[in-house]
Amino acid sequence: MGDNIQVQIHPATDPAAYQEYESKWTTLPADAEGWVQRARDVASVLAADAAAREKANKSPRAEIALLKHSGLLKVLGPKKYGGGEQPWSVAYKTIREVAKADGSIGMLLGYHLLWSTTANVVGSAEQADRYQKLIIENNYFIGGAVNPRDNDLKITVSDDKFTYNGFKNFTTGGVVSDLLVLEGAIDGKPEEHIFAFVPTNQPGIAFSHNWDNVGLRITESGSVKIENISAPWADALGWDAATKKPDPAWLGIQFGSLLLPTIQLVFINFYLGISQGALDFAKAYTVKNTRAWPFGGENKEAATDEFYILSTYGNFFAHLRAAETLVDRAGDEADKLYGKYGNDRAGLTAEERGEWAEWVASAKVVTTDTGLKVTVGVFEVTGSRATASKVGLDRFWRDLRTHTLHDPVSYKNRELGRYLLLGEHPVPTWYT
Repeated sequence: MGDNIQVQIHPATDPAAYQEYESKWTTLPADAEGWVQRARDVASVLAADAAAREKANKSPRAEIALLKHSGLLKVLGPKKYGGGEQPWSVAYKTIREVAKADGSIGMLLGYHLLWSTTANVVGSAEQADRYQKLIIENNYFIGGAVNPRDNDLKITVSDDKFTYNGFKNFTTGGVVSDLLVLEGAIDGKPEEHIFAFVPTNQPGIAFSHNWDNVGLRITESGSVKIENISAPWADALGWDAATKKPDPAWLGIQFGSLLLPTIQLVFINFYLGISQGALDFAKAYTVKNTRAWPFGGENKEAATDEFYILSTYGNFFAHLRAAETLVDRAGDEADKLYGKYGNDRAGLTAEERGEWAEWVASAKVVTTDTGLKVTVGVFEVTGSRATASKVGLDRFWRDLRTHTLHDPVSYKNRELGRYLLLGEHPVPTWYT
């Protein structure tokens, strides 16, 4: 009977592929530019075979190992535990640089940075410190099973613990994570939500390995079933372990809602990186491979002499520069709020939070519109041979198109219209 048992092995990339970088990157960068350069170095490694790895669609265990070797997972962590202690504006730029070469891995880095700092935003000071120590000292990669479009995980409670049960359609990076962020609502009390970190590798967390979408193919963003996963009350982020109620210090304050524009800006930065990567890739292809059109009446010797090619590239370059400037401005606003209110959470006003949310909304609209225009339009200036599967130029559009459907950008346009015409700040939601 035992001979008939079939064990399903989910294909994964081999971490040994990047083993040399464990000894190459033995120290963390010393300053902001050093961190951005480290991200560029990681991107150069990933770029060598990005198209082939994307086609193979294997679980990215090797790529996560590379991120760990590079230290990029620690860019935001406190120096006392071995982190880089950089502001969000620098972290956003590292996401962008990695995404230029590989949108999937840029996305995974971005989601990790958000989830790894969840306790900093929605937890107590003790919890924030405890989890930063745990994550940074162990160089953990963090995934999340929080997708708000699904029903909340159901939480049941007892005197010593709370327990999650349910299903989530999307769990980006969960399969390759060390810890998983869960979120749910107490059964019968849908307004009472609890975030918690739990170890990923345990019975009761069953990944479906069913992520096979057109883009971002190696992000392991498929579904998961959660069965009887428990945590002690001390791990309920932002809750009082003694009373088993939300910490009164959190009631009515805005700071916890910063988690939402923070992750929206994560999205925006890998959108921008993917778009910039598409332009860089297409540029190199045009210079090397694209042929001038010989039937236009003003024949040129080289594609780089063609008016329409020069004009199109110039237009794309200008729009991406404008998008980058706007995205950087939104990142600077993030630094201001976290810097000012990180130790004075109650001081953040709804107006300040709302103003930043509208910088983020503006950046999302512009980056989405520009990115989709660029990632499709590069085919006009590379030529028909650039559509060959082996070239891999299509992956940039597929990656961008996949995630820009995460939440409709039309609602960001409406939100900005109400802000402009009526002076309204957006009410915090799971997507605002």
